[in-house]
Amino acid sequence: MTPLPVFVLLSLVCFCKSDDRLTPAKPLNAGDKLVSSGGVFALGFFTPANSTADSYIGIWYNKIPERTYVWVANRDNPIKNGSSGKLVVSSNSDLVLSDSQGHTLWTTTNNFTSATTGTAAILLDPGNLVIRLPNGTDIWQSFHYPTDTALPDMVLPLSTNDGILRRLVAWRGPDDPASSDYSMGGDSSSDLQVVIWNGTRPYWRRSAWDGSLVSALYQSITGFIVTETIVDRGGELYMTFTVSEGSPSMRMMLDYKGTFKFLAWNSNSSSWEAFIEHPSPICERYAYCGPFGYCDATETVPKCNCLSGFEPDGVNFSKGCRRKEDLKCGKDNNFSTLRGMKTPDKFLYVKNRSFDQCTEECSRNCSCSAYAYANLKNERAYANLKNGSGDADQSRCLIWLGGLVDTGKFHDGGGENLYLRLASSTVDKESNVLKIILPIVAGLLILASICLVWICKSRGKRRIKEIKNKHTRQHLQNSKLNELENESIDLPYICFEDIVTAIDNFSDYKMLGKGGFGKVYKGLLEGGGKEVAVKRLSKSSGQGADEFRNEVVLIAKLQHRNLVRLLGYCTHEDEKLLIYEYLPNKSLDAFLFGMF
Repeated sequence: MTPLPVFVLLSLVCFCKSDDRLTPAKPLNAGDKLVSSGGVFALGFFTPANSTADSYIGIWYNKIPERTYVWVANRDNPIKNGSSGKLVVSSNSDLVLSDSQGHTLWTTTNNFTSATTGTAAILLDPGNLVIRLPNGTDIWQSFHYPTDTALPDMVLPLSTNDGILRRLVAWRGPDDPASSDYSMGGDSSSDLQVVIWNGTRPYWRRSAWDGSLVSALYQSITGFIVTETIVDRGGELYMTFTVSEGSPSMRMMLDYKGTFKFLAWNSNSSSWEAFIEHPSPICERYAYCGPFGYCDATETVPKCNCLSGFEPDGVNFSKGCRRKEDLKCGKDNNFSTLRGMKTPDKFLYVKNRSFDQCTEECSRNCSCSAYAYANLKNERAYANLKNGSGDADQSRCLIWLGGLVDTGKFHDGGGENLYLRLASSTVDKESNVLKIILPIVAGLLILASICLVWICKSRGKRRIKEIKNKHTRQHLQNSKLNELENESIDLPYICFEDIVTAIDNFSDYKMLGKGGFGKVYKGLLEGGGKEVAVKRLSKSSGQGADEFRNEVVLIAKLQHRNLVRLLGYCTHEDEKLLIYEYLPNKSLDAFLFGMF
């Protein structure tokens, strides 16, 4: 066979990698896919599991075994009945998805009237699909048109100059990418909060923004850091999040049940794990606890409670809470400070006020039920909020007129102070109760501390006494055992290490038997090679130093040809050992166990 030329062999070896881009000359057909340059994400056609023959064009994680979609182009207009699709870059620099009959199912709208040579659609490693001109300008990107998922470095608008807010919109079901009624994004009535909507009704609401430009969350188990940032772009506010280098794949998503989740990929369990979920618990749902009620997350089982100065308005919290004492306009009213609170909804944002001015703003309005204040200058965010005149707003004063709905108390030290307006008599009563209760509680704590100190000292003294008694008993025991050396008996002391070696460290297979006073082992002493039987007195046998000494002296003096001979003894810490000659054919057993 004639060998192929070297250059032919080289041309047969594939040094290429999966392509990450489409051009007008190279469309994407069914069965094809784009893979980002680092292999992180892929784009292609897919049919959801347990679904019909309808297919979609979407982006998913390329290296994660559990297929996870982060963006779907034609979610509300699928390719029907198994028809093949095609995604192309058009002559006017748009992406166009069509079916086999040529019907356009989805397209971008860049409004380019003439062809731009060199335009390409590129899938980037962050998961962003962009349309890029030859000069490097991106004229469209999928990050600006999210579906149900937000990825690191994707920006979510909290407010826009045109009033059009793009939201995360949940799938209709676990295997149905179509848009559901659940959506999440900035509140069109206020650029200070994020809301999950069920249709047009709020389902969950994040506490009003306190002015922090950057906040971080540290996961102690995995060691990664998630940083949330508020960005101001020409008067429009956006929220984005980033993760520390080396972190696992992470995403925010709104699931088909309306639950917002922050998820991280666990490579050990090969699954997504949620470390943030809202609403959770159930009382976090919007206005679940009614007016002047709040979701108390400090409870072991979070539940609805009434704000200070209020009581339940009925058997449950469907009607919320009512004041214990009505406010009287023109009369003295005081404000009770509630710490660690989620600020309620339906607030009025008053700009450029100091704390005292914010307090006065609420005090002079008989309809004002509460206020909250944040110093944006201290948060280093004041330069990013502009008022109508263009001056920097250095404060955030929120006041509430009427009922307070959708508030809560955080368990982790979060939240802020909410200043609640109450009748002076109510505040006085609560203050008087505290004046009574606090000294009682303090007295009980002092008494409990004294009792604990006394108990600890008593236990310590008893422990010291026990140790002293133990040492005394040990000393007496050692004295008794040492008297053996002064007895006129011809009986050697055998080293403990030699005995341990002879019976293989008290091994069970060396044991001949056991009785009430201990166990007997068979062994072979080193040196003379003599077989011996070792009687190990049990520590719980009750035989003390006197009994052991008497037994050694007695048997040593009663040496007789019809009695088994005692060859030696050993004491080591709590161990008491007698070494006898070994007699076969059960004669030793009968003698020794008869002694037990």
